[in-house]
Amino acid sequence: MRSMRRGTKEMDVILMRYFEAEGAALDEAALDRYEALLEEGDTDLYAWISGQTPPPERHAQAVAAIQEGLPAPE
Repeated sequence: MRSMRRGTKEMDVILMRYFEAEGAALDEAALDRYEALLEEGDTDLYAWISGQTPPPERHAQAVAAIQEGLPAPE
């Protein structure tokens, strides 16, 4: 539910699609990293996931996993 009700539509869509596709396969450590990432603000999350700014090291693995699941830009 936290993936779908972020506050910005862009992050709702990105995180909802990621979690629907990958959530069941996340091990406990990956799920902990994802949950920690959800504590961050949408502005920062979008900048990290879109590649505008690098994520902090503590979120690098979770951001990379989400980026891998995004379609390539047209």
